[in-house]
Amino acid sequence: MLHGLWSPGSGLVLWHDPAGGDVDPDALPDPLGKILRAAKFRHRAQVLVAGSYGPEKAQVRAHALAPEAAARVLLQDLPTGLVAADLRYLAHVARGIDRWVRAGRITPEVRRDDGEWWVRWRLVGGQRQRAWLAELAVAMPGALQVPGSPTEILDNFTAELTDPITRQYLMPRLPADFGGMGVPAEAATPRSTVPEAWRELPDSGAQPGFTAADDNEHPDPRSHPMLTALLEAVPLDSGSHRVAAVLEDWRTSLTAGEPELLLRLLEPEAEDAAEAGALWRLEVCLREEGEAPQPVLLPGDPHLVRLAGEKLAAAKQAYPRLRDLPGDGRSMDLFLPTEVVLDLVAHGANVLQAEGIRLLLPRSWRVAAPTLRLRVQSPAATESAVGLNGLVSFRWELALGDTTLSPAEMARLVQSKSDLVQLRGEWVQADRRMLVAAADYVSGRTDATETTAGALFAELAAHPAIGVPIEPVSATGWAAQLFDAERADEPVPDPIGLKAQLRPYQQRGLAWLATMSRLGCGAILADDMGLGKTVQVLALLVHERETLPAAATSEAVAVAGRSVGPTLLVCPMSVVGNWQREAERFAPDLRVLVHHGAGRRSGAEFDAAVADSDLVVTTYALLARDVEELKRQGWQRTVLDEAQHIKNAGTRQARAARLVPARHRLALTGTPVENRLEELRSIMDFVNPKLLGKPAEFHARFAVPIERERDENAVTRLRALTSPFVLRRVKTDPAVISDLPDKIEITMRANLTVEQAALYQAVLDDMSAKLKAAKGMERKGAVLAALTRLKQVCNHPAHYLRDGSAVLRRGHHRSGKLALVEDILESVIADGEKALLFTQFAEFGDLVGPYLSERFGAEVPFLYGGVSKQRRDDMVTRFQEDPDGPPIMLLSLKAGGTGLNLTAANHVVHLDRWWNPAVENQATDRAFRIGQRKDVQVRKLVCVDTIEERVDDMLRGKAQLADLTVGAGEKWITELGDDELRALFALGAEAVGE
Repeated sequence: MLHGLWSPGSGLVLWHDPAGGDVDPDALPDPLGKILRAAKFRHRAQVLVAGSYGPEKAQVRAHALAPEAAARVLLQDLPTGLVAADLRYLAHVARGIDRWVRAGRITPEVRRDDGEWWVRWRLVGGQRQRAWLAELAVAMPGALQVPGSPTEILDNFTAELTDPITRQYLMPRLPADFGGMGVPAEAATPRSTVPEAWRELPDSGAQPGFTAADDNEHPDPRSHPMLTALLEAVPLDSGSHRVAAVLEDWRTSLTAGEPELLLRLLEPEAEDAAEAGALWRLEVCLREEGEAPQPVLLPGDPHLVRLAGEKLAAAKQAYPRLRDLPGDGRSMDLFLPTEVVLDLVAHGANVLQAEGIRLLLPRSWRVAAPTLRLRVQSPAATESAVGLNGLVSFRWELALGDTTLSPAEMARLVQSKSDLVQLRGEWVQADRRMLVAAADYVSGRTDATETTAGALFAELAAHPAIGVPIEPVSATGWAAQLFDAERADEPVPDPIGLKAQLRPYQQRGLAWLATMSRLGCGAILADDMGLGKTVQVLALLVHERETLPAAATSEAVAVAGRSVGPTLLVCPMSVVGNWQREAERFAPDLRVLVHHGAGRRSGAEFDAAVADSDLVVTTYALLARDVEELKRQGWQRTVLDEAQHIKNAGTRQARAARLVPARHRLALTGTPVENRLEELRSIMDFVNPKLLGKPAEFHARFAVPIERERDENAVTRLRALTSPFVLRRVKTDPAVISDLPDKIEITMRANLTVEQAALYQAVLDDMSAKLKAAKGMERKGAVLAALTRLKQVCNHPAHYLRDGSAVLRRGHHRSGKLALVEDILESVIADGEKALLFTQFAEFGDLVGPYLSERFGAEVPFLYGGVSKQRRDDMVTRFQEDPDGPPIMLLSLKAGGTGLNLTAANHVVHLDRWWNPAVENQATDRAFRIGQRKDVQVRKLVCVDTIEERVDDMLRGKAQLADLTVGAGEKWITELGDDELRALFALGAEAVGE
């Protein structure tokens, strides 16, 4: 007798019963007879044979058939007398698969085998096919169960045979109207439209006839790479896990017609709810599409009971905590203790959802997190002090979701032993540890306490409620203008002397600045680059000039000590000219003094000039150098533009800024945090000294919890402390500005040339040698030096070698990145548009500038730190205003990254990466700002399979915390281990182009 078994990985295994002798191949019909005539039976298989005391295992000679050959054998008529029951059983299953195929119950799937993606046919699945397989599993002969369980064998058997059986129908002839739905030629109703799921699949290029517009057409299926791979049994080059998931989602949608399993959680009876051992009913329901869920009762419809049992078994397999629970003899329901209920809601629901099983919670159920609320009251602002020295009274409240808890409720919840409690008729799930911490903090603070606003901020900073978020502060009286998130600022009309029409958000900015000035509180105007911080400050100065002199005799103003005095404005040298021009344009009546240059005033002459000015503009370098001159003056206000220049509190210019006395202090910056939270503390310490405590205290209370531990509680506390003094708006918010065009950011990849790849590897080898002996700071220095050299190599070999060699060699580019830049600029200039090119290396700009100028026959100005103020202004004016001016402008990231208005360009190219999103965004905002009328295209260049591409991927996938850029520049790379460094820096196989 001829036997057979199915072995996963080997296919169909044919063998002879040793006791019955071999079967004559000529007695068997082809193709089985032909196969046996050629078979050598060299395979060894373990099978069950009849023994003296029943079935026993034996090793026999066998012949294995691949799935394609197995399908042909099993679908032919097999003679009963020569073929054993096990082989006939497999033939019976194969004929069942054949019926499913001919019924069109198949779909394609994409799976990865042998390092490549393949498209294969599979059964759709669903309840009917599962029932069919369950019946087959029960009837499976014991001789077939040697390799594994019946279910495992059948799952593998059907998975492997569906594809070759389907191909037997598709390969001879493909219907003209076949639409890729898995319907064979013999199907009664072939589909004629492309399925929606396939529209998400990637195309390999311009494939005619397969677009969204062709729903009613009859596309040639071979025009799509998916169908080409499917029909011709070749790998799918565009395969991916996403493509596989799309097809799996489509397959799932085709079985949506069968009832859905729902698990409905029912709360304990009212009289049992308060008991510690109360049980919750988990009701097992089936729901037809469009119908209400129906509990599965016992006894009931056998078909529905079996279906629910299968699905419930799958639920228990996915979430094992549903096993071994007490049940109800009249239904399939389960009874859950409270601890299982909590875990089911917190974790099990997601697991079950992944299996297509939904969990329904009681309507009275809600999940809530405890939060702290601070209520602040202040007296009317008459002769009383306002601002940080003003008196306020405050009290703390504890809330659970939207419900403010009474002291009795707090006590009861704290005494509870569970995270699930009843509160005012609702079941509330909350973290008991957080509740206890919050209640402990609020205890003793529920009565009104009177203090100054400054002391209240110190309380917030020094005595945090660990682990419990703080909601925005609610305040009344004058304190509402300081604490309230909505900031009830008194509207300020546009000043008469301001020659500009303020936008609504700029009018609010003016009102806020005026309020903070009136309260005597320092402020940070942190609007995005390009939203007009300059014009808002100028509007404030004009407003005060027009209003304060008239009220100077009033008692309130006299008490507050407010008068119109000069404002000192400190900015980078690159934007001194911009402040001059903006003041002349928007506030021509302001008297502006520029304190700059070798011939600047000093002594009594400077004192007299300041007294005769409204606005004195100087630079950060002169702030540190002339601090003694500046300290003598009676400044109304000190304004720091691009305030990130004092982000390091220990620098000379940061110390000098804090030494200059002024009634009001204002910082302007689009990036209050570039790399570390300490930068925010330094800027805040300038505008409101000591508000955030000493550096060491701030580091322990906020920097470490937020930057390292991503502590959301620390974020909310820091926001409560800083938000009253920070006004931030972003360009991407439609509520702020709706007429700004889009910004399109693209990462473009260039291949290294062979020369670049050789230099790159040489740098890696040198770094590896140095790391073997280096430790501590020497090791960090070696890593940073290698990082810089690798960036230079990626830019251009001549940039790294510094040998003055040519940009091209024999007419060919030595740098893949520069070749890509040339292609980009060629299309930009052809369209009559302009581009900004940013680099962090001045020497690279010196290398690229002359080449691009010669290549495109146009001047390419290069703005870097060594360019004088006059030349900078001339460069900006020609690029921005001259229609025949340069189409390209090169800028160093540090010198050209802030303060400039270059909206004539609508293309920005970052030649090399600083890997700090805040710094790069500052540079991009030279073009993407108010005044820009075109969409801005931002291209960030990286070299393929190098450290540039790997770090770029890491940064793009890194989530930002609470809208703060808490990156670490490039220094984090030095903290990696040697193996991690080698993996990050290594040159990949795809780096070098053709």
